Amino acid sequence: MRKAISPAFQSALLLALMSAGALAADLPRSGDAVFDRAIALVNAEFHDETALQRFNATAKKTIDAATPPLSSPGSTLRVDAAIEAALASLRASHNGRFKQDTIAYFELSDIFRFAIRNDLRRLFPPEGDVTYPGIGMVTEMIGEKRFVSDVYDGSPAATAGLLMGDEIIAVDGLPYREIASFQGKAGQTVDIRLRRTPDATPIVVKVAVEWLRPLPTFEKAIESSIAVSEKDGRRIGYVRFWTLSTRDGLDIVAREIAAGRLSDVDGIVVDLRGRWGGGAADAAEIFLGDTPSFRLIPRHGQATLANVRWRGPVVALIDEGTRSGLELFAYALRINGIPLVGEKTAGALLAGRAYVLPDDSLLEIAVSDAVIDDDVRLEGKGIAPDTRVPLPLAYAAGRDPQREAATSQMLRLLAEGTSDRIVAPPKRPLTR
Repeated sequence: MRKAISPAFQSALLLALMSAGALAADLPRSGDAVFDRAIALVNAEFHDETALQRFNATAKKTIDAATPPLSSPGSTLRVDAAIEAALASLRASHNGRFKQDTIAYFELSDIFRFAIRNDLRRLFPPEGDVTYPGIGMVTEMIGEKRFVSDVYDGSPAATAGLLMGDEIIAVDGLPYREIASFQGKAGQTVDIRLRRTPDATPIVVKVAVEWLRPLPTFEKAIESSIAVSEKDGRRIGYVRFWTLSTRDGLDIVAREIAAGRLSDVDGIVVDLRGRWGGGAADAAEIFLGDTPSFRLIPRHGQATLANVRWRGPVVALIDEGTRSGLELFAYALRINGIPLVGEKTAGALLAGRAYVLPDDSLLEIAVSDAVIDDDVRLEGKGIAPDTRVPLPLAYAAGRDPQREAATSQMLRLLAEGTSDRIVAPPKRPLTR
């Protein structure tokens, strides 16, 4: 027998429905499907309701100032700018729109593949595997010039010898475009015209173009980054976590610590200067955890690593690319007394989610706040390094003074025997 709904509950339900309807009716509307959908999604999903009044006011102001209206034909660039301005008014990380002509669109599509799972086969036919034509290189504009900011370890760009800091002049004689420069060229090579020093004559480097799958590319980059250098009689290991979002990235490092290249080093430099964050909140446990390492050994076959912990000294690298899950990783290292070298982290620790807009672009929205321990927030603050070392990008020719400084710090720790971990959080401020 069904229970009757009380009049009080009916009234509350009606009020809630009326409020939701009123909210939908009050949302700024431009008549452009992409803009209006972005505004509606932020209002429905953004974690901080107190910011929505400012967000909607910005959106409305943009709509009112648009001449001709945003819904007019040929308004794509103005709609892009309007969405960007509205998102900026939220004053929070993990909010952005990414279009199909950017590497970030494909990388985030793979990272957020579960969130957009219903669209994957349509966006990336036939099986929904996210791929794009590329060489494993990311660039950054400084003034009017474009420089290589990242070369993924193990990528075609790395194999061809492209270096961080190279000025990119052209690809096959045309201006560089993140996706278009390599479209239709997978399995071929492209000519990258670049300048390595300010006054040098440009050179041409041939680079193979491949279909890149973002998360497997990052796993390969993590594995390929692992290196061991010998200096002053010490063996120093190195690994770069480009992201924590891959399925096997941490396992790759664990295997190398247990029985691979990092198994007999004196210390490890952990590079958290990443591309994206993500990953499990306890990812740093591989370098911090107190639980014992152990293996499962069957009667036949190989042993399985069940738990791996690095007990030796660690120095970590951070910069403005250390964000989200990698920023939490850096925080965990900091409170355990591990020195941080580089530049201040991004101050971008919220939880984001992706949504597909009507033009198939990707909208990321911060859907949850992130709080550590007793009300510690890194969002908008970041973590300052113990040793600040700038890295001038333009014409760096691959030189990495931050990594050099971290290696020197490790050698000092080993020489002084001052690498013991701190169990309790330090008294000094964690952000400054």
